[in-house]
Amino acid sequence: MANPPSTDTVVKSIDYTMPRTDWMEDIPPQFIPNNYSNPAKPDQLEYFFGYKGAKEWLPTHEDWQLPENWQEIIYEGFRERLEKYRSLKVFMDICVRCGACADKCHYFIGSGDPKNMPVLRAELLRSIYRKDFTTVGRILGKLSGGRKLTKEVIKEWYMYFYQCTECRRCSLFCPYGIDTAEITMLARELLNLVGIQTDWIMAPVINSFNVGNHIGIPPHTFKDIVDFMVDDIEELTGKRIDPPINKKGAEILFIPPSGDYFADPGTYTFMGYLMLFHELGLDYTLSTYAAEGGNFGLFTSHEAMKRLNAKMYAEAQRLGVKWILGGECGHMWRVVNQYMDTLNGPADFLEVPRSPITGTVFQNASSTKMVHITEFTADLIRNNVLNLDPSRNDNKRVTYHDSCNPARAMGLFEEPRYVINNVCNHFYEMPEQTIRERTFCCGSGAGLNNDEFMEMRMRGGMPRANAVKQVHDQYDVNMLACICAIDRVVFPPLMDYWVPGVDVTGVHELVANALVMRGEKERETDLRGEPLPGKEG
Repeated sequence: MANPPSTDTVVKSIDYTMPRTDWMEDIPPQFIPNNYSNPAKPDQLEYFFGYKGAKEWLPTHEDWQLPENWQEIIYEGFRERLEKYRSLKVFMDICVRCGACADKCHYFIGSGDPKNMPVLRAELLRSIYRKDFTTVGRILGKLSGGRKLTKEVIKEWYMYFYQCTECRRCSLFCPYGIDTAEITMLARELLNLVGIQTDWIMAPVINSFNVGNHIGIPPHTFKDIVDFMVDDIEELTGKRIDPPINKKGAEILFIPPSGDYFADPGTYTFMGYLMLFHELGLDYTLSTYAAEGGNFGLFTSHEAMKRLNAKMYAEAQRLGVKWILGGECGHMWRVVNQYMDTLNGPADFLEVPRSPITGTVFQNASSTKMVHITEFTADLIRNNVLNLDPSRNDNKRVTYHDSCNPARAMGLFEEPRYVINNVCNHFYEMPEQTIRERTFCCGSGAGLNNDEFMEMRMRGGMPRANAVKQVHDQYDVNMLACICAIDRVVFPPLMDYWVPGVDVTGVHELVANALVMRGEKERETDLRGEPLPGKEG
């Protein structure tokens, strides 16, 4: 893991003064350690996309080994997408460069680099559109804001479209509703056509497609991990549970993000799922073939997104379940809520989700047939189904991070807060301008949570960390809750860097701590093995 510079060095290096030179030609991208991601390997691109002829290259090299007809490939790909996606052409045409989005991007705030302003990042693509796809651009060229497609432009795209987490915060403030994240997605697709992609995105895409999860854990290892968690739960509660795996005919298929059974603190969230389902007597099943809700195709191409999303629904059909319950994941929920119908079509072979415990019908999931776990649990609490002792979390002073995709992509604001407030006695909101729709990104989404990108991750996460620091200083907050597996992986180093003393948790870890299970032994510790309040002796 690359070590980022000190926090003082990072803060002092940020300069928001705009350069006087021409951004189009006079400020080339500079690839230095910690500000770019490693490229994908040629065999990865050939295996998944059938891309032949890719060669090894590095961003620091002068020659990126582009195919001979790379310009033709880009132009044709751009033309095809302009015809296919009406929104892309609208986004290319209507921006007036008002700058309302300029200071809304966490990467611009953390770096001071003008090309990380959403408006200018979009101009990296829009300038090529103006030059080659508009009449005025073909006539006036640079005078109309157009520029030629050169190899330097490709390098610029690679740097800055992979310094965008597709969080869509900028779009919230755009008076014209331009979705800069969609522009980033299309630019990445164009780069993909000429063999330019990152390793930390392609490897999870291939693993998810081949094995069913982004880490590449085979079925027997997944079962072993679940068994280890069952042992830990028994030691904690005295209760032996038996999570069903690949069970045909269950009512519900539960799909978690793989980060929740791979690394702490996500593992505690996964244990929380298992304990809750056992206490309810829920008729559900896990699947070793659809053990990943996260969809890294969102960061690659629409085709990859479609293929990975289809795997979840194919497994639901194979197992014969009625509906799908999804775990605390981020980009799974953007794909399901915003792309499912146009990518894979309505899941008509499933039923509209109905809680077998409370009878509540989740009409919001009538097309996707998929319910978020915090919606499900909030409904249980609202109907007084669970026996909860929030004092078990009294040693935790909690704040909540609205993970970008569940928040801005599906409007999931109140359910997680309702759950937290019922399982914790000490909850504190971060400043209003940094939460709900306006939430700041973790700084490591969209496939940027790799080690070689560490300094940019710390810079990009600075705005979120500043908001956490405010409640840490004011209310002695020591726990940051979130409902995204990537957040649970990337926030611990971010908190250690900017706000030492704040730990990270999933919402259902807090639920499991507070859950009083029927017949459980007297608990001495929480899921992490730390003494419960009053049990320190």
